[in-house]
Amino acid sequence: MPAREFCAIVGVSLQGKGAAPYVFRGLRALQHRGQEATGMATSSHGTLHHRKGTGLVHEVFTQDILDSLRGSAGIGHNRYPTTGTTDLENAQPIVFKLKTEEAALAANGDLVNFERVRHRLQAQGVDLLGNADTETMAQMIGLEYGRTRDLEAAIRRAATELVGGYSVVMLVGNRVLAFRDPLGMRPLVYGTIDGGVAVASESVALELMGGKVVRDVLPGEVLVLEKGQLARTSRIPGSGHRAHCMFEWVYFSRPDSIVEGQSVYDARHRIGLRLAKDSPAEADLVVPVPDSARPQALGFAEGSGIPYAEALIKNRFVERTFIIPDQKRRELEVRVKLHPIPGLLRGKRVVLVDDSIVRGTTLHEIVQMVRSAGATQVDVRIGCPPIIAPCYFGIDMKERKDLIAFERNEEQVADEIGANTVRYLSIPGLVESIGRPGDDLCLGCLTGRYPVEVPEERHRFQKSLAEY
Repeated sequence: MPAREFCAIVGVSLQGKGAAPYVFRGLRALQHRGQEATGMATSSHGTLHHRKGTGLVHEVFTQDILDSLRGSAGIGHNRYPTTGTTDLENAQPIVFKLKTEEAALAANGDLVNFERVRHRLQAQGVDLLGNADTETMAQMIGLEYGRTRDLEAAIRRAATELVGGYSVVMLVGNRVLAFRDPLGMRPLVYGTIDGGVAVASESVALELMGGKVVRDVLPGEVLVLEKGQLARTSRIPGSGHRAHCMFEWVYFSRPDSIVEGQSVYDARHRIGLRLAKDSPAEADLVVPVPDSARPQALGFAEGSGIPYAEALIKNRFVERTFIIPDQKRRELEVRVKLHPIPGLLRGKRVVLVDDSIVRGTTLHEIVQMVRSAGATQVDVRIGCPPIIAPCYFGIDMKERKDLIAFERNEEQVADEIGANTVRYLSIPGLVESIGRPGDDLCLGCLTGRYPVEVPEERHRFQKSLAEY
């Protein structure tokens, strides 16, 4: 299987100033999307400079390293591995050859037809060094470029063979090329910054680079950023359908981001209001699981009239436990990450609000923590419908047997995590809260029906892989 990743990407093109400090700020704004490794590539007068390392952005990129990354065009990447490996070889951007020219590529997402593409490349005599989607994408583009000598056409031709969810940035000479899969599963935003233009996985990255969001990159769109301007755009052939990942609004994006024109914070607040209406509880306190469930809990408190309390304090120097690739590490980190305030919880009936529940490991620990602090009752409300099927497009939900909601009803899940009750948001409630039509969303992990054909899975509306 390929190295599957759900990551952050940034691309910058400027006039007359270095790109590295801007890429650095963009990656820091997107640290929540990947904490295992980070990398950057810049280009100066046709020479590629690149550096990557394991760790957080500010740990890897010292001032001396940033100074060495010269040039007015650059791309960057934060890696969240879902395979459990932290090998530096799998960090991005990857550097490869386009004929005689060096290029760099960074991607967020997965290919579901990885093996088919890999076999096609090998049949064409392409040597693959690793087992990652990113190298496969790069080599497919390189193969098509060798035939067309037109890089944008090569990207469009290659993308018709790459089935899955992805957003990509490429650095070739002084050009940054950025593109999304035709269904728009993985996010990508375009905007202006001082002296140039940029793309990033989330709007907040552009804003924290001192820039302004212009628009989302369209599904299947190819952007060429050159000399600080959007030089041109083109489109990858596609069906016209959309399948934006619902998990961006539920969990992964920062609450201060805008995804596909919808405020993440507002969507999460509406989720809480809907939960309070559909799944009320008799309780004394509404307590969020920090940080990502705060807007949902505030909405639940507002909708129910139950007082809100920050009764779990987060250690801000601990990474997000969901994106830690190792299960044992996740279990050990929960009690380091969160600590209860007994004075708020003792003798209280608590509604514990979380954004989602995947494996149940973290939430089980939190429920026990709240009970140990003196809560007499713990009712859990989840701002996402039950996750019953794997994600094949970049989120670490690989096997049904690892999903707590698979073949368990709400009562059984409550028993598993030690709660009095568990209630989930409904799929209609989620769609309404996000504010986009259900047919525009990828709900595969909630329904088991996917927007592209996945081997041994049901697909929703996409053509077969052979016709894609």
